[in-house]
Amino acid sequence: MDDSSKRDRVQRYRQVCRELGERCTAQRLVILEAVLELDNHPTADDVFIAVSTRLPTVAKPTVYRTLEHLARVGVITKACHPGNVARYDSRVDLHHHLVCLHCNQFVDFENKTLDGLAIPDTSDMGFEVTDFRVQLRGICRSCQARAREGGSK
Repeated sequence: MDDSSKRDRVQRYRQVCRELGERCTAQRLVILEAVLELDNHPTADDVFIAVSTRLPTVAKPTVYRTLEHLARVGVITKACHPGNVARYDSRVDLHHHLVCLHCNQFVDFENKTLDGLAIPDTSDMGFEVTDFRVQLRGICRSCQARAREGGSK
């Protein structure tokens, strides 16, 4: 993500905080900036490592809570894969993910057919769908090559 886009996202977050009456602390801004800079679906631990170089006194629970807050207010998204740690995504636009079942790599994937899927009416279940993302799970090219070469993973 280029610097201009990062500045726009930080400004958007400041605006969201004002609208919601939330605090826009220096720690929250540094954590948001770390997610935007990593731009590779980082885990909370990845973000903590990146942030701790700038804010050595930041606590790991603060990073975890802040990432959840940032996802809840919509300035980042959270991608989950059963049995693995959550990943945080700087992209908030509609896109999907390819997820490797061996190395847990997340790769952004865009597909107009998936984007156009009709969302089923779930109102009779008392559920309102506000967003959807598709995860296609399988084995990435690198893991396939390792398997062919007799390597593990």
